[in-house]
Amino acid sequence: MSENTAPPRTAAEFWFDPLCPWAWMTSRWMGEVQQVRDVDVTWSVMSLSVLNEGRDLPEEYRTMMDQGWGPVRVITAARAAHGDEVVKPLYDAIGSRIHHQKLGFDEAIAGGLDEVGLPASLAEAAGSDEHDEALRASHQRAIDLVGDEVGTPVVAVDGVAFFGPVVTPAPKGEAAGLLWDGCVLVARTPGFYELKRSRTDGPIFDTED
Repeated sequence: MSENTAPPRTAAEFWFDPLCPWAWMTSRWMGEVQQVRDVDVTWSVMSLSVLNEGRDLPEEYRTMMDQGWGPVRVITAARAAHGDEVVKPLYDAIGSRIHHQKLGFDEAIAGGLDEVGLPASLAEAAGSDEHDEALRASHQRAIDLVGDEVGTPVVAVDGVAFFGPVVTPAPKGEAAGLLWDGCVLVARTPGFYELKRSRTDGPIFDTED
């Protein structure tokens, strides 16, 4: 490599479910990472509703899982109709309404589509299984990398993947970059599986992002 040749950029893939507050926190961190590290991110869907199919769940959580098909189906339908480039903007638009504005899923979907300039008719996908095959395939790619004992988000980089990081609030600037460096380091370590401690805080959203 010559002195004037830049090192190759890192390719990463980030799987999210729009309804998950922890995935939202991690996605804000991932956006910060892109500002301070040479990382290109592909944004992909996974689904807690798919993950929890057939499981015995508390009634309140089961209701949320039943409703949770909507946002992820709409994003899947938008990708099919308008390409990969709409996924992250639509996720941002829907997610900010769910997690910051505390809107219901239907209102968040409608507002998100309008903000991104996508047809309002895409909201109809929320109640349809038309795109479920693509949704399930995207979800399964993540699960195949990390196993079914995790949730969302999942991040893959250079052939290895991990669940998380679960972090609150989302680190910014170089702190975000250093966390990325550490995550990639441990993920690449042969035989490494887990670091964990009990959460003492819920998601702390930065309403200015």
